[in-house]
Amino acid sequence: MTDTRFDVLGIGNAIVDILAHAEDDFLSNEGLEKGAMALVDSARAGELYSKVGPAVECSGGSAANTIAGLASLGGRAAFIGKVCDDQLGQVFRHDIHAMGVTFDTPAAPAGGTPTATSLVLVSPDAERTMQTYLGVCVELGPDDIDEDQVAASAITYLEGYLWDPPAAKEAFLKAADVAHKAGRRVSLSLSDPFCVDRHRADFLDLVSGHVDILFANEEEIVSLYEVDEFDAALQAVKGHCEVVALTRGGKGSVVLSGDEVHVVDADPVERLVDTTGAGDAYAAGFLYGLTQGDDLARSAHIGNVAAAEVIQHMGARPDRPLKDLVAAKLGAA
Repeated sequence: MTDTRFDVLGIGNAIVDILAHAEDDFLSNEGLEKGAMALVDSARAGELYSKVGPAVECSGGSAANTIAGLASLGGRAAFIGKVCDDQLGQVFRHDIHAMGVTFDTPAAPAGGTPTATSLVLVSPDAERTMQTYLGVCVELGPDDIDEDQVAASAITYLEGYLWDPPAAKEAFLKAADVAHKAGRRVSLSLSDPFCVDRHRADFLDLVSGHVDILFANEEEIVSLYEVDEFDAALQAVKGHCEVVALTRGGKGSVVLSGDEVHVVDADPVERLVDTTGAGDAYAAGFLYGLTQGDDLARSAHIGNVAAAEVIQHMGARPDRPLKDLVAAKLGAA
């Protein structure tokens, strides 16, 4: 087996988030589905942006957020994703490098399709509604997959959003194949219930045959198996992956592996500000624990601590070193 240079390699959409507050009336008047992610074109993205108040720009993207969180915990992290050589692309590259993440994917030439953006509208109840323009993300393809990086990563982490653009789907499958041939593990986040609705048959096949570690929230796993309640989804997914980690917001998380079932309480939150990136941060903590040899319960605890940190401020990436926070709350492993 190739030497393990990275604990986790994330592959996903390289997006710059534009965070703004929005009242429920605004969402309703604009016909936006509260709490969901919708894909929009450049014109619609610009139109919505012109209608919101002051906004904050920060690097995002589901898998990239997870990788940034893993680096904040002290993990060895790498990322593959497509940006343009434009201002926002440079912002993304700077931010992820500043977190200590290896990011070598060549940028698309300036003047072409721009770097992706996601307008993240945060409601008074801290729920987030995302309007995403994928931009050059859709040009991520098999040629962008660094096979040496995949083979040198203990876990390759893929986001379900990659299943939308055809070229990215090919990249996804290539990475999973390379990882398994190198004796590595593949992890998938289902990303969004609407993403699950669009690709249910493919996701069911992936979960059963290509994924070792699955992440989903309650709504996503219920949607995947088309059942009415969480317990039914829990039974349906059992045995399909080596590890299944399911988040339930304030109820914490449930982790399954073989005959093991762990129910782990959420970490206390003083002030809920913005739920953007909660699932991404949980995955970061869980994967960090797993790659450091922690048991499933402690890995879930680390995930819950990371998720609680990011929902207490605007933005999907940690505001403080997660390594220090976990040490203070949970102690050394």
